[in-house]
Amino acid sequence: MTKRIALLGSTGSIGQSTLQVVRHLGQEAMQIVALAAHSNIDLLEQQALEFKPELIAVYDQPQAHALQKRLPGQNILAGMEGVKAVAALKSANFVVSAMVGTLGLLPTVAALQAGKDVGLANKESLVAGGALVMALVKEKGSRLLPIDSEHSALFQCLNGENTKAVSRLILTASGGPFRNHSLEQLEAVTVDQALKHPTWNMGPKVTLDSSTLMNKGLEVIEAHWLFGIPIDQIEVVIHPQSIIHSMVEYVDGSILAQMGVPSMIVPIQYALTYPERKNGLMSPFDFAKHGTLQFYQPDVEKFRCLRLAYDAIKTGGSLPCYMNAANEVIIQRFIQRELSWLDIGRRLEDLMMRHQTVPLHSLDDVLQIDQLARHDANSFKL
Repeated sequence: MTKRIALLGSTGSIGQSTLQVVRHLGQEAMQIVALAAHSNIDLLEQQALEFKPELIAVYDQPQAHALQKRLPGQNILAGMEGVKAVAALKSANFVVSAMVGTLGLLPTVAALQAGKDVGLANKESLVAGGALVMALVKEKGSRLLPIDSEHSALFQCLNGENTKAVSRLILTASGGPFRNHSLEQLEAVTVDQALKHPTWNMGPKVTLDSSTLMNKGLEVIEAHWLFGIPIDQIEVVIHPQSIIHSMVEYVDGSILAQMGVPSMIVPIQYALTYPERKNGLMSPFDFAKHGTLQFYQPDVEKFRCLRLAYDAIKTGGSLPCYMNAANEVIIQRFIQRELSWLDIGRRLEDLMMRHQTVPLHSLDDVLQIDQLARHDANSFKL
């Protein structure tokens, strides 16, 4: 059966890689029926002309109107309602959720409410509203397939296994560009330095989260919700080569690892073709070129954001959602050079300590906490 894909975040790095996989697999196997992007209409126009989708959405309303003038015969919607319409499009049977940040939560929920299977590359959806999202997955009988390389690795290592036999989930992290920096060196980190990741090519938000290890903290929370494993059984190990993407240790002492050169092509294709495997784009792995694999414990004193993520999910309630939204704003303030790299973790911890945690019973509750966190993170004085 042909997979008819609605792609959310088509102009980002995951979106572009998804289209690369779709080209490789061919139109008999994969068709793009809808595209959604934030504001990059130059690239979106090229994608529209190539894939001829039924529907396009642009989150930025002025850019949506500008694209409509360029493509007068194309059905183009604007704003979040437009993005949600793409996610719930009747003719789509698979949605790739790859919009960055909490922005991806509402369309992910819209896709699940419409009964779609979802390939999830938006970890913030589960960080902000994990319990609600997973309840919706269960209610609708949809499949939530991970696209993040670490969660795809865990998913593959858990395939066919009894999760009651799991001893640990072990997520690997490159450690980012500052893994060997002293505190004194971290005091002097610049925006440009933080935006240079040693192994992965990602957008600025994910790249900066990787530099603070917040990205790995968000992935820990996502793994907890995706696989139903207690947070105390989920660990992080620094693995600079990024060859092993994550591991599962079982109660008998066996450790299964998924490995390969750092590339998002493999996890994207696995999610698109699951439960089958198809010929891929990657060259055979050369073990002689990757003869050394190193592993270290993360330093949660220097990289306090990782510790804060563990604190948030252990506390539960509204705190993970609050942390996630506040972090997004603080990251933007760092990009604007309003605060230092070390201040990212310091300010986030201050805000989290002041937050009065409450239960989240609905999507509206999640959105209210998200807005509260953004207000608080925008309001603190420097």
